[in-house]
Amino acid sequence: MSITSFSFLCFFAVLLVLYYGIPKRFQWGFLLLVSFAWFMASLKTQDGAWYAVLYPLAAVAAVYFAARLIDRTKEQRVKRAALVCAVLFCIGLLCALKFYRLGPVVPMGISFYTLTLLGYLFDVYYEIGGVQKNYGKLALFGCYFPTLISGPILKYQEMERQLFCGHRFDYRRVTFGMQRMLWGFFKKLVISERMALVANQVFDHYESYAGLEIWIGAVAFTFQLYTDFSGCMDIVLGISECLGIDLPENFNAPFLARTISEYWRRWHISLGNWLREYLFYPLLRTRFFMELPKKLKPRLGKRLSKQIPTFLAMFLLWFAIGYWHGGTWNFIIGSGLLHWFYIVSGELLEPVFVKWRSALRIEKTTRWFLWFSRLRTFFLVTLGLVFFRNAAVPDALRMIGRGFSTFNPQVLINGTLFSLGLDWIEFTIAAVSLLILGVVSLLQQKEGVRQRLERRSILFRWAVLYALLFYVILLGQYGPGYSASEFIYQNFRV
Repeated sequence: MSITSFSFLCFFAVLLVLYYGIPKRFQWGFLLLVSFAWFMASLKTQDGAWYAVLYPLAAVAAVYFAARLIDRTKEQRVKRAALVCAVLFCIGLLCALKFYRLGPVVPMGISFYTLTLLGYLFDVYYEIGGVQKNYGKLALFGCYFPTLISGPILKYQEMERQLFCGHRFDYRRVTFGMQRMLWGFFKKLVISERMALVANQVFDHYESYAGLEIWIGAVAFTFQLYTDFSGCMDIVLGISECLGIDLPENFNAPFLARTISEYWRRWHISLGNWLREYLFYPLLRTRFFMELPKKLKPRLGKRLSKQIPTFLAMFLLWFAIGYWHGGTWNFIIGSGLLHWFYIVSGELLEPVFVKWRSALRIEKTTRWFLWFSRLRTFFLVTLGLVFFRNAAVPDALRMIGRGFSTFNPQVLINGTLFSLGLDWIEFTIAAVSLLILGVVSLLQQKEGVRQRLERRSILFRWAVLYALLFYVILLGQYGPGYSASEFIYQNFRV
């Protein structure tokens, strides 16, 4: 059952009524039942492999008993053994099912619940957070149903009270949540599904296109992926907000980023935070990385000897990011190592860039340089997504080569645009919708749009909301004659 379907909206309406109709002390148990019912429902599309529910239950059990043992024992050797065994079990299960397909079914959300549970276990081991002694509550934390769709990755300290304390019906929170869901439907059904038509046409037949046509397809996929993933997040966060539970934000207008580093602080925020906290920083604290600068200093000098360990740890971090997305080289390069190269080369060449800006009298704070930096970052991200979208690295390289092979700006005015999957009406709808998305993204940098609307008159507020609702109803790609694709980003990290 897709969360963009009418059947889901009916399911969610019943869920809300039941959730707020039962005593608060039973709400967490009800959410646990709903979460596993949702999980089981997802298996109906996978040959009815109901036994796959044992996978998340086993992961929760491994983490639960390891955490309890770590909490009870004072022997560091036993603590470390419990941590290592649980981590190897969960990561091994994830790799076996997701990357090597050793099981007949890949459970929904396996990447998300695995990292969520392991983050909790690491916090227990490092004595950052407390131990949950109720197996059911730990299972709800790891497998809370909105996050099984496409994240975000949760931290136990942030979610413990919200998940288990119970909530009264709050009209403002519920309406805010529904507004957030509506915005997600707009991104997914109006923008992403249209961008998919252009992206599919160009990527699937890239041998027939060249120059600007290639880059139009690449940009279309960039917006398709963003509106697909962030639209899913808006729906997920809106669902949870209606239930009185605030999930962490996973996006913050990433295409306004001026550098690749800033882009990744704005894109898939929970994954970046998890990998920095539990992989990158622990690596830098190991004996090897702490002693490496001393060994390199006589040969490379003070500055470079300090940078090399960080760059090496970053290499492992970005390899992990790419591998997590799919385990093949197109993902490892497109969402991993290419971004590592961007960041490292940028840091190494920064002294040169400083001299150039000084010689040309360019101020980094000027408006035109700000937008130049944003466009440059957007292009570099789009270049990486060419690898991400193609099934094989050679195809991506050939497609990029064709993109640089021809200079043909005339395609913007000779009607070629309308032969790439969208006619002029559909193209206009897509362009206007992207403009709306851009304006809202800029406004949200100062203050949330929902908060802005709340201060306006009720007539204006409802006029805007109804306009958006009918915009989605009339222009969204859905219905009996059209089946909106599943969230594409979900397929990379099931």
